[in-house]
Amino acid sequence: MSDAVRFEGVTKRFGRSTAVDDLNLTIRQGEFFSLLGPSGCGKTTTLRMVAGFEQPSEGKIFLDDEAVAGVPPYKRNVNTVFQSYALFDHLDVEGNVAFGLKRRKVAGQEIAERVKEALELVQLTGREKSKPHQLSGGQRQRVALARALVNRPAVLLLDEPLGALDLKLRRQMQVELKEIQREVGITFLYVTHDQEEALAMSDRIAVMDGGVVEQCGTPEEVYERPTKPFVAGFIGISNLMEGTVENGGVRLANGAHCVARVPDDVANGSTVQLSVRPEKIVLDELGDGMVRMPGTVAERVYVGTATQVIVELQGGARIVALEQNTERARADDRWEIGHEVTVGWLPEHSLVLR
Repeated sequence: MSDAVRFEGVTKRFGRSTAVDDLNLTIRQGEFFSLLGPSGCGKTTTLRMVAGFEQPSEGKIFLDDEAVAGVPPYKRNVNTVFQSYALFDHLDVEGNVAFGLKRRKVAGQEIAERVKEALELVQLTGREKSKPHQLSGGQRQRVALARALVNRPAVLLLDEPLGALDLKLRRQMQVELKEIQREVGITFLYVTHDQEEALAMSDRIAVMDGGVVEQCGTPEEVYERPTKPFVAGFIGISNLMEGTVENGGVRLANGAHCVARVPDDVANGSTVQLSVRPEKIVLDELGDGMVRMPGTVAERVYVGTATQVIVELQGGARIVALEQNTERARADDRWEIGHEVTVGWLPEHSLVLR
């Protein structure tokens, strides 16, 4: 099976600024693939080059193994869904979804059948005659999605399509988008700065920063096994502590020695970052073999199902632990501000990053 999208040495410059730098990436057929990163990292520029709205300064882009240099957007077998919906206010739902098919002079009966099928897919049957201003934000986004899917593109490009929705609706649409993608089998190339969104929906994620892919892998890989400090810090919350490689572990600035698996190519004396996720941190009730550090509770942050307990270690560094809000935890006052605690974690939960 051919690749859906392939980038070979793709660089994009705007004047003296490099938006995308030597991108080499392959997206598989039928994959839900996300480009994740902060504003200005190059993810939207990458999407626009696939769509044909921008041309690479260097390198090649392939769609279904065919190079698309110089191919105009309307001749590429892709469609784009934007955050702004980009619907025609004077057309009803049916008219918006059918617009592209009419421009391509598809037969009337086929248009009717495909529009009906697309609206069923996005759960908008019965709203065919509604105008965009009569719909909620979520419904307008569904119309934009149906309009793109009705053309049966080989690749659907989605540029932060859920950014304008409230949190509850956004989470609902995440589930629906993934279900729709699985049902239609079309390759989705999704751009977002929302880590939770990318983790929830993607088969694979490319984490970008400064126009470069810092890591590409499954959601579990980029979250549980980040390879660089930027990835560990950008996806979720991570405790990043600077230290020096020493005797099969890392000596932190406060003098504590943490047992950790050090990559073979990192020599003793090298400066590294030690990463530990907050949910891996244990307070007080520590088991055998755990890394242990004394500290004082500096802050507590209630986040609904859990509480972030921020502990100041000896030497001034701070570490975040995540405690689930069980009945026992709510009744426990040991982690009140000012209380002395011992933080710990299993050595296998320490990641050494450069």
